[in-house]
Amino acid sequence: MNRRLFLNTTMGFASFPIWSPFKKKEPYSKELLLGMSKLPLFSDTIPLTLEVGEAFMEMQNAALKQGIFLEIVSGYRSYERQKSIWNRKYKSNELVGLSPQKNIKKIIEYSTLPGTSRHHWGTDVDIIDGSQIREGDVLVEEKFHDQGPYVKLKKWMDQHAEKFGFYLPYTQNPKRKGFYYEPWHYSYAPLAIPMLNSYLKLDLKKELLTSGLEGSNYLNAQFLAKYKTENILGIAKILKEF
Repeated sequence: MNRRLFLNTTMGFASFPIWSPFKKKEPYSKELLLGMSKLPLFSDTIPLTLEVGEAFMEMQNAALKQGIFLEIVSGYRSYERQKSIWNRKYKSNELVGLSPQKNIKKIIEYSTLPGTSRHHWGTDVDIIDGSQIREGDVLVEEKFHDQGPYVKLKKWMDQHAEKFGFYLPYTQNPKRKGFYYEPWHYSYAPLAIPMLNSYLKLDLKKELLTSGLEGSNYLNAQFLAKYKTENILGIAKILKEF
């Protein structure tokens, strides 16, 4: 893998350092990895860890010069917040008659089990172009393609996001398993990669808290093994290069 992820550029942006290889990080706490500890966040409008927030702000300023406002729809997300999202979706699916197995399968098309979200780390962000009129659900694929309002944003990110360390984890690669394609979701590689490496050392069956979690009786060892392989590791190759 070519680890020269930051490129020196003369395209009107600042000259960024090249990280090669990634700096080795100290082991992260179990509480942090599972979304159960408080993280110091960059700001209210950029709810990411300090390092990631700084990189995001630089990217945001660069995009603004092209008339694109990178607006964060979701940044850091705690375990409890993810749990509330999961339970809300589970109950909604239950009302339309989905069995527990089909219910869980439906939820994990886009949403993670609490304790397994990349958003717990403060490294991942969902974005839209805040300069566009906001109507209805914004995090839907068609709004980032064809004649959608976020096409300009998508094209700019395709060209420039990697210079700031941000990559799409859930790409359009048809060989990728797990969560559906998310053109709005970006991950800050310099921190997300070592955090994933630490996360994979956890025993999910032992560490995941299921008290009060809808459908938890169906989250057996077999399910979690498949979920780890297809969902947690169903990401762009560059984000799982250890």
